[in-house]
Amino acid sequence: MKQTKAHRCCGGTLGIWEHTSEALQCSMTFSVFLPPQADKGPVPFVTFLSGLTCTHENFTTKAGAYRAAAELGLAVVAPDTSPRGEDVPNDDAYDLGQGAGFYINATQEPWSKHFHMERYVMEELLPLVESSFPVQADQQGIFGHSMGGHGALTLFFKYPGKFKSVSAFAPIVAPTQVPWGHKAFAAYLGDDREAWKNHDACELVRRGGDASSNPMILVDQGTADGFLEEQLQPALFVDACGSVGQSLQLRMQEGYDHSYYFIQSFVADHLAHHKTYLGSVVG
Repeated sequence: MKQTKAHRCCGGTLGIWEHTSEALQCSMTFSVFLPPQADKGPVPFVTFLSGLTCTHENFTTKAGAYRAAAELGLAVVAPDTSPRGEDVPNDDAYDLGQGAGFYINATQEPWSKHFHMERYVMEELLPLVESSFPVQADQQGIFGHSMGGHGALTLFFKYPGKFKSVSAFAPIVAPTQVPWGHKAFAAYLGDDREAWKNHDACELVRRGGDASSNPMILVDQGTADGFLEEQLQPALFVDACGSVGQSLQLRMQEGYDHSYYFIQSFVADHLAHHKTYLGSVVG
């Protein structure tokens, strides 16, 4: 792991890091913001998973999250969305291949060699962050946008106890029922639609049974989002959560679209939501 950039930001530090991923068989880049409180001891942290076409840089430069994170004493990690490189398979479309990892482990050729974003996040990136930075491994949350919202919700349910908090902006909550998910899952996982359900937030929340003891999930969705009706369908997640007692706050934000203008408008609310479930700064 090596640091390629460092910036003073909101009293803390923002670093851009590169490392070689065994899971993805390529070099990966991620950012880490450390709030000023990290100078005195380990701090809680959150990981943000970005959406289709994005790299680590979209959230890092556009979300405007670091002032609120500094005030709350939260570190923020932002990884890339997929493997990258000349040897990594790709597709001409924006919703498959590089920039569209969907936070799952591909089983089908030509994707199965490199496209293991679930394994990367859970088995490489997070352990690397936990061992290399002044963060509290037992006090972490996860959130994301669109495809990354799908990733945040599914990883939260797949790895119970790992994350103490979760939230999402305009998440793909039911990929087994929408075109983005049909295309990606067919390519990465094959034609077995029962296997697809292992990566669907609506399916996963129902499988967990009584979820009344889970933390509340915060979801923001713009009413002017062009993907709302066809790809996102948050009402499906409302129904799934209601069926098992999962606490959910879905906020329909009037006039907001799918862009980072939407994210930066409400990111401070999401960080505050996470802080309610995460521990105090040590030291």
